[in-house]
Amino acid sequence: MEHLPVYAYITFGATLVIAIGLFYKATHYSKLFLLLLLVWVTVQSALGIAGFYSDPNTMTVRFPLLVLPPLLLLISRFFTKKGRAFIDGLDLPTLTLFHTIRIPVELVLFWLFVHKSIPEAMTFHGRNFDILSGITAPFIYYFGFVKRKIGRRAILAWNMVCLALLLNVVANALLSLPSRFQQFGFERPNLALGYFPFLLLPACLVPLVMFASVAAIRQLVKKN
Repeated sequence: MEHLPVYAYITFGATLVIAIGLFYKATHYSKLFLLLLLVWVTVQSALGIAGFYSDPNTMTVRFPLLVLPPLLLLISRFFTKKGRAFIDGLDLPTLTLFHTIRIPVELVLFWLFVHKSIPEAMTFHGRNFDILSGITAPFIYYFGFVKRKIGRRAILAWNMVCLALLLNVVANALLSLPSRFQQFGFERPNLALGYFPFLLLPACLVPLVMFASVAAIRQLVKKN
């Protein structure tokens, strides 16, 4: 990955820090959540630097180790009393504003495509329309929570669309991994997400974005 421009690394690193900060704020500054998240990021970063995920022959087999542990942990919160209390206590306006991180993420994905590290299908130039979630997030935040011009049903619908767009991106990423199940990007498979620091996209950012949407949907459904 030495061929990538420095600004791609800087943008992704800054986005990761901002995302962790925003979600930390949404948890009302839960130190336990922050500690668990930082430990997870550190472990996966160390594995990425060691080349654990970057071998094309084993990448697809090992890729679930990036995504499944945080997803299972976050999903498990919905099945315990304390977990549901944690979800319902998350700050909804901050969760909404959190989706703005999807703008720089999409820019980084485009740069990775330009430098032949991921397929076009994973970018807004291809099958990925996730940037729309990031662009609309400030407007939903401002008119939904500051001016209160948008009702909860509209915010609920927006979160559902955001979740659908994210699942579309995840599907494209999985189907472009170098494996016998590959459907996209045969000329340039999805290799970048096996390298540090970009492996933190599926390991950290995607689970947080997904959790933000699902948690917001739960809160909005309950209040409606």
